[in-house]
Amino acid sequence: MMKYDAIVFDFDGVLAESVDVKTKAFAALYAEYGDRIVEQVMEYHLLHGGVSRFEKFRYYHEVLLGKTLTKDEEIQLGDRFSQYVEDAVVNSAYVTGAYEFLENFYKLIPLFVASGTPDAELKRIVSRRNMNHYFVSVHGSPAKKGDIIQGVLKKFGFDPNRVLMVGDAIADYEGAIVAGVKFIGRVMQYPETYPFSANTSVLPDLADLEALITSHSH
Repeated sequence: MMKYDAIVFDFDGVLAESVDVKTKAFAALYAEYGDRIVEQVMEYHLLHGGVSRFEKFRYYHEVLLGKTLTKDEEIQLGDRFSQYVEDAVVNSAYVTGAYEFLENFYKLIPLFVASGTPDAELKRIVSRRNMNHYFVSVHGSPAKKGDIIQGVLKKFGFDPNRVLMVGDAIADYEGAIVAGVKFIGRVMQYPETYPFSANTSVLPDLADLEALITSHSH
């Protein structure tokens, strides 16, 4: 017996071990401003998982550097960032248990992706990793996670109580709350800060996800 009628996954840090890739990309883009800024950039990135890279660029420029970020500069940063990360994300390992879970469940339960990665880039990554067949649909930014999940609920008529969001960041958790769906957090060893409220169900990886979504009480 399944506890859920659908599962929505974040991508980086939940299906693929690619959070590190993005941390390094941000560090490379801001290296010219010195180590202190790079440290702050990396720290902010890790504390604000699931937030669009463009929102981060604006924060880095306006708050950390005290500079305005022009539209042209923003596009340029975005392009450089994409070049750094896309191949690396394509080549990054699966989170432990993720591949097996997708293989075992994609025919049994509708699976979706809601990610902070720009939509076109996310779709290319999923396609290049040969993961398209696992998902009913794949959604990236600029759409917010809560809106993405609500769109899925509306389109398929799922009961929010029977839909699960699996994420590793506060943006995933907040998106689940906005949409009124259940949430399980994947908590990695870093950052040391635990982003979710104390009673949140969490897993170190996806190896035990199967046990959490099937109920043997009947």
